[in-house]
Amino acid sequence: MDFIEVTLKVNAEFADILTAELGELGFDAFVENEDGFSAYIDEDKFSQPELEETIARYTDFTQIDYSTRKIERQNWNEEWERNFEPLFIGDKVSVRASFHEKPANAEYDIVINPKMSFGTGHHETTTLMIENQLTLDHQGKRVLDMGCGTGILAIMAGELGAKEIVAVEIEDWTVENARENAELNGYGTIDVRLGGAETIAGDSPYDIILANINRNVLLEDMPAYVAVLKKDGYLLLSGFYTEDLPMLQERATELGLTYLSHHVKNNWVSAIFQK
Repeated sequence: MDFIEVTLKVNAEFADILTAELGELGFDAFVENEDGFSAYIDEDKFSQPELEETIARYTDFTQIDYSTRKIERQNWNEEWERNFEPLFIGDKVSVRASFHEKPANAEYDIVINPKMSFGTGHHETTTLMIENQLTLDHQGKRVLDMGCGTGILAIMAGELGAKEIVAVEIEDWTVENARENAELNGYGTIDVRLGGAETIAGDSPYDIILANINRNVLLEDMPAYVAVLKKDGYLLLSGFYTEDLPMLQERATELGLTYLSHHVKNNWVSAIFQK
């Protein structure tokens, strides 16, 4: 399967909004640049009319220029190698690709070869989730990563000492990529599953559940998460905006969860709840 790249030149104020909008259209990888960002989607899922309709909703408010091109699957590595810069999160976590040198001052070192999967740490939601993970005791815990993308949060759980880790994704090529990254970081025992919330029904309870997806999926699937969350266990959510937080807090309260805290970065949120 080949991919379509859409490169948007847009004011930073609207870049996050358009990222979320394109995510709803099926775009599942994003690369930031100085003038905006590039978004990627499977060729068979791409709709030019849907793209134009989405962009048109914002042209009264900001200047948006965009271009599209087809990328053959085998050339994807070249794309992300050109754009993927190493970074530090929370002054403790190094996230880099395999072609970057290992930094000397990192407490935790994660190697991610993302291919077309979302989750290199560069997006605010991934960074926020890792920052929140650093505040929780993972030692010997059982951890679930829903919508795992590259597997970065599951790998972070392993770095923090989790004993059992399950990761779930809806795309088969993403599952493949998550497994590759888990092996690359020495966590080949991570159980990476293909599917959605139905794959965790009846699982043994988890101490920590991580879900960095989007508002609608979180609202719909939260009951499934709570059903397999231990008493006193933690649910970490991200993939939504500050204006969505009250809605998610209300849903969590209905399900017997207690809101503990949240962090914000460029209007994106990651929140922690406890059962």
